[in-house]
Amino acid sequence: MARPPPLGELPPDYTPPARSAAPQILTGSLKSPLWLRAYFQGLLFTLGCGIQRHCGKVLFLGLLALGALALGLRVAIIETDLEQLWVEVGSRVSQELHYTKQKLGEEAAYTSQMLIQTPRQEGENVLTPEALGLHLQAALTASKVQVSLYGKSWDLNKICYKSGVPLIENGMIERAPNVAQELSGGCHGFSHKFMHWQEELLLGGMARDPQGQLLRAEALQSTFLLMSPRQLYEHFRGDYQTHDISWSEEQAGTVLQAWQRRFVQLAQEALPQNTSQQVHAFSSTTLDDILHAFSEVSAARVVGGYLLMLAYACVTMLRWDCAQSQGAVGLAGVLLVALAVASGLGLCALFGIAFNAATTQVLPFLALGIGVDDIFLLAHAFTEAPSGTPLQERMGECLQRTGTSVTLTSINNMVAFFMAALVPIPALRAFSLQAAIVVGCNFAAVMLVFPAILSLDLHRRHCQRLDVLCCFSSPCSARMIQILPQELEDRAVPMGIAHLTATVQAFAHCEASSQHVVTILPPQAHLVPPPSDPLGSELFSPGGSTRDLLGQDEVTRQKAACKSLSCAHWNLAHFARHQFAPLLLQSHAKVIVLVLFGSLLGLSLYGATLVQDGLALTDVVPQGTKEHDFLSVQLRYFSLYEVALVTQGGFDYAHSQRALFDLHQRFSSLKAVLPPPATQAPRTWLHYYRNWLQGIQAAFDQDWVSGRITRHSYRNGSEDGALAYKLLIQTGNAQEPLDFSQLTTRKLVDKEGLIPPELFYVGLTVWVSSDPLGLAASQANFYPPPPEWLHDKYDTTGENLRIPAAQPLEFAQFPFLLRGLQKTADFLEAIEGARAACAEAGRAGVRAYPSGSPFLFWEQYLGLRRCFLLAVCILLVCTFLVCALLLLNPWTAGLIVLVLAMMTVELFGIMGFLGIKLSAIPVVILVASVGIGVEFTVHVALGFLTTPGSRNLRAARALEHTFAPVTDGAVSTLLGLLMLAGSNFDFIVRYFFMVLTVLTLLGLLHGLALLPVLLSILGPPPEVIQMYKENPEVLSPPAPLAGELRWRVSPTLPQSFARVTTSMTVALHPPPLPGAYNHPASEEPSWSPAATPAASGCRNLTSRGPCPTME
Repeated sequence: MARPPPLGELPPDYTPPARSAAPQILTGSLKSPLWLRAYFQGLLFTLGCGIQRHCGKVLFLGLLALGALALGLRVAIIETDLEQLWVEVGSRVSQELHYTKQKLGEEAAYTSQMLIQTPRQEGENVLTPEALGLHLQAALTASKVQVSLYGKSWDLNKICYKSGVPLIENGMIERAPNVAQELSGGCHGFSHKFMHWQEELLLGGMARDPQGQLLRAEALQSTFLLMSPRQLYEHFRGDYQTHDISWSEEQAGTVLQAWQRRFVQLAQEALPQNTSQQVHAFSSTTLDDILHAFSEVSAARVVGGYLLMLAYACVTMLRWDCAQSQGAVGLAGVLLVALAVASGLGLCALFGIAFNAATTQVLPFLALGIGVDDIFLLAHAFTEAPSGTPLQERMGECLQRTGTSVTLTSINNMVAFFMAALVPIPALRAFSLQAAIVVGCNFAAVMLVFPAILSLDLHRRHCQRLDVLCCFSSPCSARMIQILPQELEDRAVPMGIAHLTATVQAFAHCEASSQHVVTILPPQAHLVPPPSDPLGSELFSPGGSTRDLLGQDEVTRQKAACKSLSCAHWNLAHFARHQFAPLLLQSHAKVIVLVLFGSLLGLSLYGATLVQDGLALTDVVPQGTKEHDFLSVQLRYFSLYEVALVTQGGFDYAHSQRALFDLHQRFSSLKAVLPPPATQAPRTWLHYYRNWLQGIQAAFDQDWVSGRITRHSYRNGSEDGALAYKLLIQTGNAQEPLDFSQLTTRKLVDKEGLIPPELFYVGLTVWVSSDPLGLAASQANFYPPPPEWLHDKYDTTGENLRIPAAQPLEFAQFPFLLRGLQKTADFLEAIEGARAACAEAGRAGVRAYPSGSPFLFWEQYLGLRRCFLLAVCILLVCTFLVCALLLLNPWTAGLIVLVLAMMTVELFGIMGFLGIKLSAIPVVILVASVGIGVEFTVHVALGFLTTPGSRNLRAARALEHTFAPVTDGAVSTLLGLLMLAGSNFDFIVRYFFMVLTVLTLLGLLHGLALLPVLLSILGPPPEVIQMYKENPEVLSPPAPLAGELRWRVSPTLPQSFARVTTSMTVALHPPPLPGAYNHPASEEPSWSPAATPAASGCRNLTSRGPCPTME
């Protein structure tokens, strides 16, 4: 008699009968993959048996390790700095930002506090004396803010930004002005030359008459400038007002934050509710507070989400039969996943990965939903061990059948999140790395610690204890079990005709005397026919399992069934077997499925064209708040951005003046740059510097002509003439620094408008020291700063003639204003134009780069889609390799990758229909969708691959085994995401909850509808086939008819076979219960077999076991 090949568990739950008459015959080319998978499953079997033998030790050490890692959360750092969160790592923007901070320090020159006034009735005019008076009232109220800290009082006079411009206070309006006329063309300060604010800085929603005269506006804006914390610290360091409080930069920052919060509060409350105007206030501290609130962990939502999952796990795994109930296992599994998530995040903190809003708001729920899937899988598979499995090998058998699936999905999830880390945005890279590490910790907990919990629960059932309330004993009640046929002497039942087999019902009861379970077979009069089966009995009955992914019952099972409730027979697997699979795998249903998913793909491709790039602050700030109102008004009326054109070191400024002027001209000609008024000089330091030199040159020429300045004396000349005198005699030579003959032979600015190179850095020292208004207006921010030099017209020693030259510049900037930037396309156009101007200057030898918030936060969109496509393509290739390696079938791996690619495209298209913009956050979810989608596809593919039969039959069996677990996994994921829907931030709801929910639903549809259809049409051949050779009269089952899944009995089947089947059924020996033993025939019950003629050659079966064990 042929023996089955020693292939271990192939398929994963296959256990050959003791005298099998139906060996598994390998299809030649697939022998190696089966052997390799058998080897891997053998390792898992050894691991499971080892964990079961030492379950207490493993559980203790596992919880100890996870708890120790969770303590790392104590050193977690939450990052809220926008630059640290959103500037691309290693990008040119990052390098430029580093260069700026290296030269100027960490902070900006000042911080802005803004007031915007709008009418309560939209569309009304604010250019009225009444509206202007209300705006002045709000501004004065806000400017009088005082805060008391460290025993001192701090007001605007102490913390305002001081740039060298004198403060003018107590200005008065003596008459009611024509506001539109006064503000037409902007406003001037006390210095018309340097102080001018353009209309676009003051007014929004302007309307003009045909002649261009300003008629009306819908918004007014005022800005208060405060010192930065470092400036405030330096300003009061050593001052008598702070000598007694250990003054520090941190304290200076605290003072500014307190003042800003109070400023916003008073400004918003400055106008009463019954006025026609409303004031919106905002400060940099307000934005920081929003980000801090955005990054805080909501304890209520976390606890609520985990309690919901605990309830779901307990209810899902509770059974009427205490011996099958696993409610306590479900509770322990969810708590274990929670601990694994905490340990993963703690490990991330120990690695120094900073937390952010995505980590605290999303990751705990997403990781819970993903981790609980595998908990359910192992728990349910543990109760579905094949018949005859020894008690001590139950955990090994469970890991052997399910470990491959858990490993495959976990590895793919980790690879997906690691690939998402290719997105070079720090916040999203940190989120991706943290998610990958958390998934890894979940995987370790599920594969190492959770089996120990299952082993202890097996001990609980063996000791006859109640589920959950394990301190109480479980009474054994009489129950009726349904036993399916297993063997008849030396003959096994051919699978193709097994549906002829009758079903035997046996009664089990607990003997009070021996405390053993006794199972007794009744006479044939009590036999009942098997229920009708639309798929034929080739499909194994799951017997109530909701998570057995890989079960392949070549050896049929016995299973307890509750007869008291008819609904107890129904479950998702029953629905998949009797309703869903027969309907889905019909020919016309396949066509409908392919057409529907093709249409969905086509619509998604169209929706992909609707996806816009961008992420505005209004998308992040909660709607309905005052901060959101301010940002909305600012974006509508004042879409202005201060930027700067920074020139670096590494080139000679003195000899590159023409190139610097050309760079400024090219930048000024950009469409988005706000041009200066015709009456104002260009706002660049080089223009101010040159114009100042030309001014003192003119004064010198007048003094020289009039004789007030001579070759040997300048004391009778003007101050500007004396300054020009000192500059004209400079040679720039350290050996001979002065040459008086140059007074009449050179000019401070030549005919081409250029400064003599040898005079450039000496004159820069004089200009910086002598023209504070011009320097402040230019916002040059020189580094290294030129040395201080004081002009003394009456110096008689001659020392004042020696002017120290400034060091070669390494940093300077030209300020600009960008306007009309509403959409991401507008930003990208401005960025590309600015970069092109800098590149052109680079070819002329000038090293320059643009700086400002548009370049910090919007330049990422230049390469975001390319980065997204690259990450998805790399991930799909990695998924194919991982699936091909573990499944050992490239054909199946290719189909999985095809479905995953379709899911990604469809998710991207649905984002377009939902109006979700493409930014780094959706990109991470789109990339991670490939890994998450594996959860919905690989189980079906693996079940199909390891099942014998035709493609239709294998697809049906795969659906039967996977419909319940895939659905269960989707529900658990949705429950984990449900708490995101309650977030106070609409950003979390739209960009995380909605996108991840759509992803879960797409995965469910593709895994349970599209993939089975594709496998039934294009699936690979089976790895094993079944052949029956012992009985020559038994014919091979005929091929299924078109559109049907039932295998029919051959019309030439001998009539005697029915008698053989009946005899086999009665001779069934059920698998022993843990600790059970068989009684000899002498202990059989007393009823007579003669009562049933067909059973004359049979004997009843009695089995005994310890009372608590009933599986």
